[in-house]
Amino acid sequence: MGDLSDKRKIEYAIENADGGTVFIITDFTNTASYDCAKKVLQRLTEEGKLRRIARGIYEKPQYSEFLREYIVPSPDKIAHAIARNFGWTIVPCGDTALNMLGLSTQVPSVWLYVSDGPYKVFSFGSTTIKFKHSTNRDISKYSYKTALVIQAIKTLGKDNVSENAINVLRSKLTEEEKQTMLSEANTATAWVYEIIKKICGGEQ
Repeated sequence: MGDLSDKRKIEYAIENADGGTVFIITDFTNTASYDCAKKVLQRLTEEGKLRRIARGIYEKPQYSEFLREYIVPSPDKIAHAIARNFGWTIVPCGDTALNMLGLSTQVPSVWLYVSDGPYKVFSFGSTTIKFKHSTNRDISKYSYKTALVIQAIKTLGKDNVSENAINVLRSKLTEEEKQTMLSEANTATAWVYEIIKKICGGEQ
């Protein structure tokens, strides 16, 4: 009965998750054994309730009534699931960071992340996700939002951060996030920190 109960707990969690949610097997190992979780995910995939994105990574399909079709899996959700699967810390960089913060409307051709894991490339459908290893401090010593903004600023470059970009970034942050960013980013490159002070209102 215990095993049946564990299976049902996993099924219930998936049934109640939003469409587009991405799962890995270890998301459920606090509920059931690894083998049990793996079998449930595989069975739900066979039943069409999940779709397998990559080895050990599954998505609950999201149906659009407007488009009358299933929506393409979110590359960012897939990237974070991959990172979770391997125990990596990742942060979007390059055009990916700009897109996620509303600084660019162009969808990246390659979804790029800095990572404390190895260099890896994953492809599914027409989407490519690339992780590049970083040994710098841009990942581990900052909160996610601070690291993301720093990556976006660096992508724009020292002389290309416009007032409009500063206003867009400011609008993406809560007051709490601004205070956290000001305290965390004081060890960032000097020109980056000057821009962060403008974004967070630390410079009048």
